[in-house]
Amino acid sequence: MTRADPVALARELVRIDSRNPALAPESPGERAAAGALAATLRTWGFTVDVYDAAPGRPNVIARAGGRSGRSLMLNGHLDVVGVEGMTHAPFAGDERDGRLYGRGAADMKGGLAAMSAAAARAAARGITGEVIIAAVADEEHTSAGTRELLRRGVRADAAIVGEPTTLAIMPAHKGFAWIEIEVRGRAAHGSRYDVGIDAILDGASVLEELSRLERDTLPTRNHPLLGRPSLHVSTIEGGSGWSTYPDRCVIRVERRTLPTESPDDSLAEVRAAIVRARNRRSSLDASARLVLAQAPSEVPASSPIVRALADALTTHGEQVAVGGMSAWTDAALLNAAGIPAICFGPGNIALAHAAEEWIDVAEIERATDVLETLIIHWCNAEP
Repeated sequence: MTRADPVALARELVRIDSRNPALAPESPGERAAAGALAATLRTWGFTVDVYDAAPGRPNVIARAGGRSGRSLMLNGHLDVVGVEGMTHAPFAGDERDGRLYGRGAADMKGGLAAMSAAAARAAARGITGEVIIAAVADEEHTSAGTRELLRRGVRADAAIVGEPTTLAIMPAHKGFAWIEIEVRGRAAHGSRYDVGIDAILDGASVLEELSRLERDTLPTRNHPLLGRPSLHVSTIEGGSGWSTYPDRCVIRVERRTLPTESPDDSLAEVRAAIVRARNRRSSLDASARLVLAQAPSEVPASSPIVRALADALTTHGEQVAVGGMSAWTDAALLNAAGIPAICFGPGNIALAHAAEEWIDVAEIERATDVLETLIIHWCNAEP
């Protein structure tokens, strides 16, 4: 077997359009990228299984090593977001000034390539435990890929999720709750103030209380890696015409949550804000419901997988930086299933979904070296 080349694999994957069709209609999805990765991993000596996490949306699960040491899952997603507004060709895979450009270069085909090459190199040197590459579909939408692999019983003693962290260790990230507030008014002709109830103006009183929650309450809470929780109003809809009192206003809110907070806590906060608004505006008729929630994730900084990754970074003369991930990731699902999962990979999260997306080629190689050392040490330890 030739020595696994992460940069060549990253380049190949970036040149494949794997836009998530749930986010970018009429997009091809992950099938071509899954096929290319599966073919490479088979060439590199892995046992590979490809199956659909959703119709036409495949996962690639590749295994190498033995079964007598500890197991390690390397999890990454094949799908990318849309390309509207990009300032360069999204799937050309151009390289300039040591950077690989393309949609998904940072988020996260560079990380997926680094994990794959590191696992191949480690397995070639010999590991007694099993290393599992889990290249999943649909992370950018509903995480159908990781949910399906967990449903099928894929487990490991720990996991690395190769999201772009610029080689920092990120053992925690926030969750989120999407909450919809419906404000009900009464439609009437614009001249009939005596009959109409303005749902939008009533909604403004709710917005004022939400502003106070975001401005005064949430900043008093803090997590050592993640900072404060937050709330923002995502969309407002209401009204039907210039001369009609609006009978309905819908306010959609996203609340980013800390590991100590639950979706029910967030919903209760919003409902309490509605009560306070009603105390000031008696006509207010409003309710709130939870539409979607994803849990936060946290692995203690003292956990074995964090310490092992820190040791691997030190071995290669890399700085050991521990921080919090700003975005939600599949690490939360793995942790909920009992697999300690942390984020680590090449690339900058600030470039994810951006008009210009690129990854430093040298950083892909550095990540590969660190992960190879981690896999060898982790998978050769006693379970």
